[in-house]
Amino acid sequence: MTILSWNVNGLRAAYRSGFADWLEGSKADIVCLQEIKTQEDPVQNGLFDGPKSKYQFYANYALKPGYSGVAVYAKEKPEKIEKTLGHARLDAEGRILHLEYPGFILIVLYIPHGGREKENLGYKLEIYERLFEYLKPLQDKNVILAGDFNIAHREVDLARPDNNKNNIMFTPEERAQIDKLLALGFTDTFRTLHPEGGNYSWWPYRVDARERNLGWRIDYMFTSKTLTPQLKKAFILSDVRGSDHCPVGVELTDFGD
Repeated sequence: MTILSWNVNGLRAAYRSGFADWLEGSKADIVCLQEIKTQEDPVQNGLFDGPKSKYQFYANYALKPGYSGVAVYAKEKPEKIEKTLGHARLDAEGRILHLEYPGFILIVLYIPHGGREKENLGYKLEIYERLFEYLKPLQDKNVILAGDFNIAHREVDLARPDNNKNNIMFTPEERAQIDKLLALGFTDTFRTLHPEGGNYSWWPYRVDARERNLGWRIDYMFTSKTLTPQLKKAFILSDVRGSDHCPVGVELTDFGD
């Protein structure tokens, strides 16, 4: 089973950049999206003109038009869907999608950035604390967390750590949140299989950062430890364009194999 996750920075813009062809060619079982920035189902509006029969579309839209939102394209219909974390502001911003399948739970997340001047850092840390409470009852289940977590965890996760130690997405307070997530029993799938540096999922648009690989790894696929033995591959598709982020993914042994 292959699961991909991508902050597309606007689903309509992604379609104009060839998203439908990319989705069809990905052959993924599930594709998770963040920052879709749309209020309406793109399938119903003719945006999805690719393999209509392959995927079902599920979304959690922000109340504010053109802002935030998460979505999933899945080949199989989930048994249960939830769209709230229990935090009023986050829930209004459409930042979570919880899908339950036979054998596993998939949670798609778009964690707030925190603000260039850290004006929303308190809100961001609140969300992490609420997320940990949300995850505690699920610790013994097969859980996959996919999304934009807006934190580079270790120095190896960004190109210029010394220049960013006090900057948003790399403050000690933020980095500690990933430590807490791992302490809950989750595995950073990519770092488990790829300890080396130079692998990033987001690049600023300025100063030719992507061409120079001056990036950050802030998009993750975490699995509960119960799923770690089924992890076959973890990867970052850095050649895929269309956003300031690129897709990340995992391949897991099919459940029941």
